[in-house]
Amino acid sequence: MKRILIVEDDKTLASGLCRALKNQETEAIAAENLHTAKECLSSEDVALVILDVNLPDGNGFDFLPYIKNTYNIPVIMLTANDLETDIVAGLEAGADDYITKPFSLAVLRARVNTQLRRASDKKNNQIYVSDNYFFDFDRMEFRVSGTAVELSKTEQKLLRVLTDNAGITLSRDKLVDRIWTDGSEYVDENALSVTVKRLRDKLNAKTYIKTVYGIGYVWVNKNEN
Repeated sequence: MKRILIVEDDKTLASGLCRALKNQETEAIAAENLHTAKECLSSEDVALVILDVNLPDGNGFDFLPYIKNTYNIPVIMLTANDLETDIVAGLEAGADDYITKPFSLAVLRARVNTQLRRASDKKNNQIYVSDNYFFDFDRMEFRVSGTAVELSKTEQKLLRVLTDNAGITLSRDKLVDRIWTDGSEYVDENALSVTVKRLRDKLNAKTYIKTVYGIGYVWVNKNEN
C-alpha cells in the first residue's frame, strides 16, 4: 500500500482529496501545516507528497527542498496561483509536477499515478549508466570506461545510495544508517570517510563523489560537474 501525504490547511479540501485518492493500492493522510507534515514524513512510509504553497506556518516552496533532500520522493505542488513564475520556481526547486486550483480530480489522480509509477520504475532500475560509468547492481558488475572494477559490499551499498540520489546531498548520519544496516550498535566514525575515499579511487570519481563540508556527500552527474 502506497501512502500519499497531503499537506493542505483547507480541511474540507484535504479530506476530499484523501477520499478521492484512496483505492486498493494507495491511501492518503493529511497534514494541515508544515510541522505536522514533518512529523508524518518521519513516522510514516510516504511515497508521494501533495504540497500546498501557502500554509499557516510557512511556505511550501521553502519546505520542498527538505522533502527532496531528506526523503527523495515525488512532490506535486498545489496552489491557487497559476502565475508562470510560480510554476517555474516550484519546478526549479525540485517539484515533480504542479497543479493549480481549481482542478479536476481525474487529472490529479492521473498525475499522482504517473509520479508513483515513475518513482517505482526508478526504484526498481538496477542499472546506472552515465558518461564512462556502467553499474549493474543486480549482477554486481561495475565498469569504468569498459574496465571491470571490483567493489566490496559496503562500497556497492554506498554507490547505490549515492547514484539513486544523484544531485541530492546526503548527510553522513543518513549514509551510515543506509549502509550499515546489519544491526551493529557502533560504527567507527571514520568508516564512512574511508569507504568514500576507496570508492572515489577505484572509480576515479573525484568529480562525481563530492564532499559537502559539514553535511555529507553528493553524487554529481556529468552535466552538473
